[in-house]
Amino acid sequence: MKRKILRTVRVRTITVTTFALIIILGAVCQAQTQDAKAPYPTMAPLEQYLIADRDAEITLSRSAAPESISRDADILVLGRHGYETAVKGKNGFVCFVQRSWAAGPDDPEFWNPKLRSPICLNPPAVQSFLPLIIKKTEWVLAGRSKAQISEDLQAAFDKKDLPTLEPGAMSYMQSKEGYVSDNGGHWHPHVMFFAPLAEAQTWGANLPGSPLLASEDAPERMTIFMIPVAKWSDGTPDDGKPDSQHQH
Repeated sequence: MKRKILRTVRVRTITVTTFALIIILGAVCQAQTQDAKAPYPTMAPLEQYLIADRDAEITLSRSAAPESISRDADILVLGRHGYETAVKGKNGFVCFVQRSWAAGPDDPEFWNPKLRSPICLNPPAVQSFLPLIIKKTEWVLAGRSKAQISEDLQAAFDKKDLPTLEPGAMSYMQSKEGYVSDNGGHWHPHVMFFAPLAEAQTWGANLPGSPLLASEDAPERMTIFMIPVAKWSDGTPDDGKPDSQHQH
């Protein structure tokens, strides 16, 4: 989704929120998390997270990356029993639409049914990051609460039921059709790199003048590094402003 895309952005220069996925929810989002009147305290009915038009979900998934990458990627769609392969590709990439629970359990939009965050993973991320999304989706569909999912995560990592991140694991998030947060719509096109939990400063992230943003996700034992790029996947330029009106 956003994974925590807007989280670090608020902490840093742009001072807007995300998932990142995007990223990257910071101090403001942390305050929201503590707010007893959180807008999405529990999971909405499953139908609200599903996309009724399968072809539309495939198209939205492909919009995560340039056509030269997404046209030969596996495409996953979310069904009532989890993600399933809708299109079999041949380049090792996997594109799909993240839902709100792709964020950490402490994210205030963890249950936001409006979130649609197209992402396209490269082969190392398919092997080491995608299993985390698949497992969290499994827990969500089983009716687990945020607190239970948080406990499940730690147990899965401790038992090594989830793989460690592989070197070079990264993703494309260049869809102008995505909706990654209530605070900014689709945010900016960007690429993300996944690394084991580490200090952002070791990459020079979040420093004045650095193009690199980072969000440390302790519950999921990773750091997400994000680099905004100039164009959306369809080749049109980013106007440099989060689009708060581009919403689904």
